[in-house]
Amino acid sequence: MDETLDGVIIGSGHNSLACAVHLAAHGWKVGVFERAPVAGGAVKTGEYTLPGYSHDWAAMNLSLFAGSAFFKEYGEELGRNGLEFAPAADCFSSVFPDGSWLGVSNDLETTAKRIDAISAEDGKVWRDLTADFPAMAEPLVGLLGSPAKKRAFAYILYKHWRKSGTNGVLDLSRFLMSSPRDWLNETFRSPKVRALLGAWGMHLDFAPDISGGALFPYLEGMANQAFGMVLGKGGAGAAISAMVSALEARGGSVTLNAEVTRILVENGEAKGIELADGRKVMARNAVIANVAPKALLKLAGETADTRYNDGLKTFSHAPGTMMIHLAVDGLPDWSAGDELKNFAYVHLAPEVDQMARTYAQAQAGLLPDEPVIVCGQPTVIDPSRAPDGKHVLWLQVRMVPAVIKGDAAGQIEETDWETVADKYAERVLDFLEGYAPGTRSKILGQHVVTPLMLEADNPNLVGGDQICGSHHLTQHFMFRPVRGFADGSTPVGNLFHTGAAVWPGAGTGAGPGYQLAQKLAG
Repeated sequence: MDETLDGVIIGSGHNSLACAVHLAAHGWKVGVFERAPVAGGAVKTGEYTLPGYSHDWAAMNLSLFAGSAFFKEYGEELGRNGLEFAPAADCFSSVFPDGSWLGVSNDLETTAKRIDAISAEDGKVWRDLTADFPAMAEPLVGLLGSPAKKRAFAYILYKHWRKSGTNGVLDLSRFLMSSPRDWLNETFRSPKVRALLGAWGMHLDFAPDISGGALFPYLEGMANQAFGMVLGKGGAGAAISAMVSALEARGGSVTLNAEVTRILVENGEAKGIELADGRKVMARNAVIANVAPKALLKLAGETADTRYNDGLKTFSHAPGTMMIHLAVDGLPDWSAGDELKNFAYVHLAPEVDQMARTYAQAQAGLLPDEPVIVCGQPTVIDPSRAPDGKHVLWLQVRMVPAVIKGDAAGQIEETDWETVADKYAERVLDFLEGYAPGTRSKILGQHVVTPLMLEADNPNLVGGDQICGSHHLTQHFMFRPVRGFADGSTPVGNLFHTGAAVWPGAGTGAGPGYQLAQKLAG
């Protein structure tokens, strides 16, 4: 006999679990079905190098989760289910070829004085931006946290108009359309300050010259200055295990190793799902798919709305990512100074022009000659992730191509990732070694994850795209994933779409899942 639930959710990422927890809290009997042996999607933690060394598979920073509307409602409950945060006061930094560095810490004067030493004018700008941040954050956070409805966006802009006038709304609109380079060049004089902030654009597929990308360097800079950064104690997977426990305590379930092969649709309405083993699970109220857009069409079939179908088929993904997990005998000895050992993130992206070149090379299918590297040092913040005195390093390499057409440096001839992985990892480690000599000698264990391995582990990460789709303006806000369906609805009755491919998009804030659950729960 087929099992029948109120809600059936495909995929166990944090958006799925946030959605499931909220629905279960409102009386729904919810089942989550995950093809992998571990819940969490891109947000999970494992011993990928050596026993006793805990590595975050993809996402490491839980600041958005800690500041989310979902956590505001369920944080206390998640804490009872084992979630603890490890706060970082020294948030992110960048190193430069001349042996200097620059970093943002939670203390304003500490950060501002570092900037003063490079440019007194930029130091004043930083203080002014920090002072203005609460007023600027109100419309920005309102927009990013609101449902994808014209009325909701219009109301936020109306409130901003009442407070700031027509010019204020025009200035906000111009900022939202600006590229990172546009805003950075207008705001700061020092190339080092521009590079420090510009690196954040690369986290979300916003190379320096992509319109709409200024928002993210600004928000990350100001939010880290104001609130610091937050990691999960024991790993980012702590958030996932806490949500699973909260769901199960409310009568919900998470079934692992359960691949969904088909969404059952009858007369234009989703009725349930079929698993790879032939089992069928029926849904009274909703089938919710946390999948990449093209995968949704594959599971449910073409809908009656050809514009929607075409939108999912042409949904574009960001370039790929490579992850290198290292178990190390000690932290990198940064040439720029030991103070860098205190930072959660050290960006190896010294110039805005280099970031633009790296992105263009990856988009063209070339292995970048100078990789953009995010060096995470989580054990500085959370020593529980490694044995006493030992550490883990989290190297996120942005950007690399999923399909290799060549090597921008002209050194690697092969074009298959299985062969290229170790060779390109050596280039990454060479780059790291240039800023922190001797790091190689500290490596105890190493695990290289290629873009194709990321996708094989989680099909939502198409081509190693960790954000499940570009956030360029043509598929952001009300266009994510398709105009008219940014609220998670689809042309199929009782079938809903969630995850990073749906507004408000990627990140650990769980906005797509939580907003959909609020809509469904009433």
